[in-house]
Amino acid sequence: MSDTVNLVILGASGDLTHRLLLPGLGTLLKAHRDLRVALIGAAADDWTDDHWREVAAAALADGGCAADRVQSLLKTTRYVKVDATSADDLAGLVSLPGRTVLYFALPPAVTMAACRALATIERPEGLFLAIEKPFGTDAASAHDFNQLLARVVPEEHVFRIDHYLGKATVLNLLGLRFTNRIFEPVWNAANVERIEIITDEALALEGRAGYYDGAGALKDMIQSHLLLVMAMLCMEEPARIDAAELRDLQLHVLRATQLWHGDPVAASRRARYTAGAIGDNEVPNYVDEPGVDPSRNTETLAEVTFEIRNNRWAGVPIRLRSGKALGDGLRSISVVLRNLAYQPEGFRNPAPQNVISIGLAPEYIHLGLSTNAEGDKLDLEQSVLSTELGESAIRPYGEILDHILHGDPLLSVRGDIAEECWRIVTPVLDAWRDNRVPMDEYRAGSTGPSCWM
Repeated sequence: MSDTVNLVILGASGDLTHRLLLPGLGTLLKAHRDLRVALIGAAADDWTDDHWREVAAAALADGGCAADRVQSLLKTTRYVKVDATSADDLAGLVSLPGRTVLYFALPPAVTMAACRALATIERPEGLFLAIEKPFGTDAASAHDFNQLLARVVPEEHVFRIDHYLGKATVLNLLGLRFTNRIFEPVWNAANVERIEIITDEALALEGRAGYYDGAGALKDMIQSHLLLVMAMLCMEEPARIDAAELRDLQLHVLRATQLWHGDPVAASRRARYTAGAIGDNEVPNYVDEPGVDPSRNTETLAEVTFEIRNNRWAGVPIRLRSGKALGDGLRSISVVLRNLAYQPEGFRNPAPQNVISIGLAPEYIHLGLSTNAEGDKLDLEQSVLSTELGESAIRPYGEILDHILHGDPLLSVRGDIAEECWRIVTPVLDAWRDNRVPMDEYRAGSTGPSCWM
C-alpha cells in the first residue's frame, strides 16, 4: 500500500485492544513491512500520550513486531480522550487527511450510539467503519443497525468483524473444498451422513460476565461464528475468490438454512456448568461467578441442529455446538460419510465410516479410512491419514486488519448475512425464553451433561 491509512481505535483503553487487536496488528506489520499505518487511540479514560505509547508498544511487541517498526509507529501515534457518542468529539477523529478506518472496540450499545452521532456530522468519502460483533441483539436490532449504517457510509465501507473468518483453518476450507478432486464429488447429501462443528472451550467465564451473561453460548458463538463457518463449509463453488462471490454464496446457504425438522425444541439443547475443576483450577458454579445474574438464565453450552434445504444438502443434520468450562476443549469440524450400500461378505466386521476431521485448534486435517487390520486381513479397522497445518504467521485479527486497511471486505460480514444469521436462530431464542427447552447442567471440567451422552 502506497498511502498511509489512519487506524483510529475507539475503546483504545479496553481489553480487546491490548489483548487481541494490537497484537494482531503487530503480526501484520511484521509480515508486511511496507504497510503504512498512522495509529490513533481514543477512549474516555484520562490517559496521556506516553501511557498510550507504553500500552501500544507492549501489545505490538506481543505480536512479534520488530522494535524498529514499533518505534517508527510510536513516533506518530497519539491518544485522544473522547466521548464516543459525541458528534463534536467524533468530528475531530474522522476529519483526518487520507483514508481513515474507525475501529469500534466498544460494547454494541455504545457503538450504535456512536454511529447515530456520526450520521449527524459531515463525513469524508474515505471513511471506513470496523464494527465488532455482536451485530445487534436480535433480528430487529440488526436490521435497524443496518439501516443506520446505510446513512453513514456505503455498505462496501462497513466491515462487520467476525475474527473466526480470519482463522487460518477457516480460510483453509476454501482450498480444501475447491481444489481437491477427491472431496468435491462426495460433498453432498448422497454421500454425507452428518456434519458436526464443535468449539468447546476449557476456559470458564474468566471475568467476562459483563458481556457473556447477557449473551450466552448461542448468541456468542453459534449465531455468528459457527453459522458462518457452516456457510463456508457447505457453499457452492465460487468462480473466483473475491468478496462479492464468497458473500453471495454464503448468503445462499444461510437463506436455505432451517432448524432440523423446523422444531426449535427438538433441535436445540442448552446447559450451564456447575462447580468443578479444570486441571488444577477450581471453577465455581456459573451462577456464583462474579457479575452473573441468575435470573437471566444464561446458558454456557448450546447445541442446535440445522438443515440446509437445497439439493446438495437436504436431509443432512448439521450440529453446531459451543460451550465453556468443558474438559476436552474440542474444536473441530467433522464430516461423516455414509456407509457403502453394500459390503462384500467375508469380512469379520462392518467397515468403519469415513470421517473427514478439520481441527480448528490445534489445526489439522484427518481422513479416516477403512483398512485391513494388521493381525487378521479379514478384520477391518480405521486408519487415519493426517497432516498438521502450520499456524499462520499472522493472527486472526491481523488477517482481518489486513483486509480492512486495504479496503477489501472479503473477511467481513455483509449486512444481509448478519440479519440472516439472526433469522435462523430466532425460533430457538424464543423457545428458550419461554423455557420450552430445559436448562441441563454439567460439572465444570466434564465433557457436558451426562444426559446428552
